[in-house]
Amino acid sequence: MIETPHYPVTIVTVENRVTLDQTLRNLEEKCKKCKPLTALTCVTECKTWILKNQIRKLNEKLSRPNYLELLLNTLKNRRRLQILEMASKQHYSISKIQQKLSENGYKHSVQTILEEYIRPLEEVGLLQEGRNPFDLTILGSKVSELIKNFPDLEETLPPHSECYEERAVESMLSGPKTYEEIRRVIPRKSAARVLSRLQKASLVESNSGKNYIFFFQTKRCPSLENLSPTESRVYENIPDQGIFAKKLANDAGISLRRTYKYLRKLKGKKLIFERTRPLTYGLTDSGIKLGSMLKSLRNLVGETRITSEKFLKDRR
Repeated sequence: MIETPHYPVTIVTVENRVTLDQTLRNLEEKCKKCKPLTALTCVTECKTWILKNQIRKLNEKLSRPNYLELLLNTLKNRRRLQILEMASKQHYSISKIQQKLSENGYKHSVQTILEEYIRPLEEVGLLQEGRNPFDLTILGSKVSELIKNFPDLEETLPPHSECYEERAVESMLSGPKTYEEIRRVIPRKSAARVLSRLQKASLVESNSGKNYIFFFQTKRCPSLENLSPTESRVYENIPDQGIFAKKLANDAGISLRRTYKYLRKLKGKKLIFERTRPLTYGLTDSGIKLGSMLKSLRNLVGETRITSEKFLKDRR
């Protein structure tokens, strides 16, 4: 009689920490030890075989050149995210999903739920049809964990897009970028629109205005000049890497207007000079969180594709 292991049930849960590569190795070991009576029994009853078949189908979806873009656009929908969250916690029937969505203010027919919300999640390999009637896939469980703190993606990022905003945000994780640097990441004609949209969403901010005029100390010795206590305080708060006026005012503990007054005096005494730095765009705290999630999502997709390809290649 065939052994029907329950191993797949443990690996599709969000709490599981086993890597996909280790999972596949364990599956192979289970298959080697299993002695089914017939091939049909293996296909219809073995949960290990069902999971391995899931990996084959998942690899086909991940191999599409525009997969990541399709995945991101699928996730930029609050109702799909709610269904994904439901599936990560327990099994719901379609009628129960309909009831839960209704409780959150979304009145939809069963057909609409299937066509507009569940099928797109199946298309990107996050849900699969099962007995419950829909279950999270291995990838779906990991994606669900990654995005659980981002329920408002559809309000933050444009849906049905070419994901230029996501590319720009992810590129700024390594540090602020000039306008020209951003135009190398996304199409030149879209850069201004994308940056404007990200700034309105409070994901990106620029060092525009006087914030990109930095003040530096010269090599002239301050002891050669008769400085007032406030002039000395302003001068001493200028670091070697330079500082812009607003931050200097905060560090010196005086108003911005008085800061400019003493900067002019110090400049007249040849103790400081100013330099204009390029206008740059950097991530806000919210932008950093979103960018980190996007990077993790991209890495997860890449690792899953590579591992599934290796698994399929080894079995040929």
